[in-house]
Amino acid sequence: MQYRNSESFNHSQPDKIGVLVTNLGTPDAPTKQALKRYLKEFLSDPRVVEAPRWLWWLILNLVILNIRPARSAHAYQTVWTERGSPLMFHTQDQVNALRQSLAAEWGESLVVEFAMRYGNPSIDSTINRMLDQGVRKLLVLPLYPQYCASTTASTFDAVSACLQKRRWMPEVRFIGQYHDQEAYIQALADSIQTHWQAHGRAERLLFSYHGIPQRYLDNGDPYHCQCLKTSRLVAEKLGLDKIHYLSAFQSRFGREEWLKPYTDETLKALAGEGVKSVQVVCPGFSADCLETIEEIGVENRDYFLEAGGERYEYIPALNASTEHIQALTNVIRQNLQGWRLSDQQDRTKLAEQH
Repeated sequence: MQYRNSESFNHSQPDKIGVLVTNLGTPDAPTKQALKRYLKEFLSDPRVVEAPRWLWWLILNLVILNIRPARSAHAYQTVWTERGSPLMFHTQDQVNALRQSLAAEWGESLVVEFAMRYGNPSIDSTINRMLDQGVRKLLVLPLYPQYCASTTASTFDAVSACLQKRRWMPEVRFIGQYHDQEAYIQALADSIQTHWQAHGRAERLLFSYHGIPQRYLDNGDPYHCQCLKTSRLVAEKLGLDKIHYLSAFQSRFGREEWLKPYTDETLKALAGEGVKSVQVVCPGFSADCLETIEEIGVENRDYFLEAGGERYEYIPALNASTEHIQALTNVIRQNLQGWRLSDQQDRTKLAEQH
């Protein structure tokens, strides 16, 4: 193997600790061409679609990539802003806030960057840039509160693939989940209470999570259980009885059975049962994106109102709120414990000898 060498490396370079924050990704533009590139990378990941590779290659390249990019591009155009993709600028805002939050304790010795699992900035390019800056200890924080092989494990795969090409590997720590972390649960509860103070309560609070195929759960993925635990802990913080909240799963794809109950069918059923008001929150999404703004904020709203509902509200994701940044800061601090920077004096002396 040809290992990647660093042109900027020198033996007296100060060691640094790095925090890499990652999210799923977003196309570079709301166009058919950009969506085709993005979807090809995303849907080619065997962690995302667990199917025989040859069969899935045919389906993806001959069918999906000829149909879905145009539809997805239209959807992205409805949520695109002057700052670009919502997921991109919310993640940027989160990382900027985390830098400020951690600066007082770590100063310039801590490098905080972000990358996307699919699209840009890539995990590979971002890690290489961090290591070239002297990062010798790397903490990876995927912004997925609930662990799922399709998201969290896929991120680990990409980090591992990058480091396999490095001559000097850093020490690595990887945060797999924080679905029941106290500050994260409190941040969710606070955001809901803030919404209630401004708009009042609805008859039902619906926790909507991104879905995965049912067979992933059957094969041992803990995602479903962690989602339900998050809902329960937040409901307890809010003092809600079981009758007043529900958990459901959105964004299913294909014909096979996914985690149930489905969000869209749940909303239609609630309206059919006479429930007139619903508020929806998406705890699995750390930042607002197409799936929250368009799918939950618009598409599912229409389902509920058309089925007889009268009042529907989406409670925004935590994004870069103060409470969310504090929760993420706590997660990072907990996982940085015990790490210290090496003595640079010995390294400098060694470099001078050469």
